[in-house]
Formats: sequence, structure tokens, C-alpha cells
Amino acid sequence: MGEFDNKEREEVFSKKVRAGKRTYFFDVKATRSGDYYLTVTESKKRLEDGVFVKHKIFLYKEDFEKFTEGLNETVDYIKSHQDVVEKRYEYVENGEHNTKANDDFSF
Repeated sequence: MGEFDNKEREEVFSKKVRAGKRTYFFDVKATRSGDYYLTVTESKKRLEDGVFVKHKIFLYKEDFEKFTEGLNETVDYIKSHQDVVEKRYEYVENGEHNTKANDDFSF
């Protein structure tokens, strides 16, 4: 068993979120025993060489509640201490992104 065994796990559900220069992937996978876990991957293209750099975290079901509590508390802190404007991105055929500002920010 190595750290790369997780790549062979069954993918149950996947959600792709494009946000400007970054893309986030939320993937639900199953262990051999059938338990689900979540991987969150951030992918960003390096300008200097065009290589996609990925960062991944694994979140297991026993940690969902604490993780969600921490994330919500952190987001609430930011929202209460600074104005947050959500950027809406539109995909354009040539690979560039147009942004639209919207005063409504929510997760």
C-alpha cells in the first residue's frame, strides 16, 4: 500500500467549480469498505510554463462537522470584518475569463 492507492478508489460524485484562474474539484470517493470521503483539489495554471499545479486535501466523514464549523466560523469572520464582493466568472471560448461583480456573497 502506498500513498498513491487513493487514485484507484471509486469516484462516486464530482463537482467542478471554475473561479477565475483557479479550478476547484470536489470529489466524493469510496474506500474499499464502502465509506465515502471527500477530496478537495485546487488547480491553477502556472504562467511561466503552463503547467497545472494541484493541491489536494482529503476530508474524512468523521471530520466533516468540525471542518464545516471551522470553515463557517472563518468565513463569517471575514464577512463581518471586510466587504466581500463575489466575482462571477464567465467562460469564454479563447480561454480567458470575463468577471462580473455582484454584491451578494454567499457560500
